[in-house]
Amino acid sequence: MVRPDVTPDSPLEEQPCIGLIGMGAMGNLYARCFSEAGWKKIYICDLPSKYDDLKEKYKDVPGIHVLKDGHLVSRISDYIVYSVEAEFIDRVVAEYGPSSKIGAIVAGQTSVKAPEKAAFEKYLPSDVHILSCHSLHGPTVSTVGQALVLIQHRATDDALTLVKHILAPLRSRYVYLSYEDHDIVTANTQAVTHAAFLTMGTAWHCSASYPWEHGMYVGGIETVKVNIMLRIYSNQWHVYAGLAILNPSARVQIDQFARSTTEIFKLMLAGDASGLRTRIYAARQKVFGECLPLSAGDAPPPHPAAVANGNGNGNGKPRAPILLSEDVLDRFSLGKKPAGNTSPTSRAPANSHLSLLAMVDCWAHLGINPFVHLDLAATPIFRLWIGVAEYLFRSEARLDAALHAALYDTTHRSHDLEFVVGARGWSQCISFGSFELYKQRFMHTSSFFEPRFEEATKVGAAMIQALMDTEENVKTK
Repeated sequence: MVRPDVTPDSPLEEQPCIGLIGMGAMGNLYARCFSEAGWKKIYICDLPSKYDDLKEKYKDVPGIHVLKDGHLVSRISDYIVYSVEAEFIDRVVAEYGPSSKIGAIVAGQTSVKAPEKAAFEKYLPSDVHILSCHSLHGPTVSTVGQALVLIQHRATDDALTLVKHILAPLRSRYVYLSYEDHDIVTANTQAVTHAAFLTMGTAWHCSASYPWEHGMYVGGIETVKVNIMLRIYSNQWHVYAGLAILNPSARVQIDQFARSTTEIFKLMLAGDASGLRTRIYAARQKVFGECLPLSAGDAPPPHPAAVANGNGNGNGKPRAPILLSEDVLDRFSLGKKPAGNTSPTSRAPANSHLSLLAMVDCWAHLGINPFVHLDLAATPIFRLWIGVAEYLFRSEARLDAALHAALYDTTHRSHDLEFVVGARGWSQCISFGSFELYKQRFMHTSSFFEPRFEEATKVGAAMIQALMDTEENVKTK
């Protein structure tokens, strides 16, 4: 076995052979990070039909060698990563797994680990290590400081040390979980988040417009909705399909999200102010802990439950809010405020924020405390989205304004209706367990927004980085 403490500066003959099977967005990210760090024996492959294009793409990239298939990669590599869609992991490991080099360390980058674990245990030789991984972020986000899950399922401590040295160039933060805990954590932090943004896209698509270009969803919280929705639809559909369809916990949560959306909308239509307020404030209490009414922009006072329920920062102190002010978001808006609305403190038209109300209501009904896994293994999108929900819910003034809009302001009512239909449609789609149906539904909406992807990707990445920097500054004070 390769020396566990090897580095990219080690002599060529001492360096491990790193194998990447599957060269999609994450495979490409890993390959380039390894190459830039100085690893010199990186062996990659994709579908045989992509071999020539792959050779051309990487012909001048130092340290990267393109092979024809996974058999050749598996036979030579000391560390093998399958960057394959969860839907196909069983088939791919069945074909290439038996060719794994004796003593090799095998990992998978799938977003759902149950199928991966089953495939590895079924097809990999007993003389290889199983030590999986999962970078909890997309391919366009900086890897620095992001959560990188390591699963030491069937591997020695020396194998773990070697993997950590190989992955060190990513400069990510290691999180150690079991296969089972991984799937619970990812469901709790991603399922409803993805469902909310997928549904937003469907709703705006069905409205046949880019509403932020007509004075709606501009500035503040609305900026997050628009940018992250576009960011998700600009990614590959299978990134989200695997988690939604193959993770049983995710299915339950997405179903409850659709139910929460529908029931809240019915209260809105009925004009049931008392029923709506009671339900939303009960969810607020359960998820965020009771806090005093706040004026816009104020930070909430400490609350004992913030520490007791996992909402602390790990040192016995209340956790600071993720989003302290909407002002930091305004410079990332893709739209412009309506003419005449030039005040720096003015906001877009009143909004019920049905997506946020439903998300928090869903967590409350399922007994999920999103803060438990926030620092452990939250994706950048989840951290930002829960920060927006927290910003709305921990201020009575902002929350009451949303409830008032839900009951008495019809500006967004047609979009709310489309959101309800979209949420139920996505829940039903996922319940069928069909990847093809999911793909068709995703791509139908994705094609509508495609002309805005390039700008949204750049702006979204900058927005996420700005929020991360702001949060880090708060922590260090």
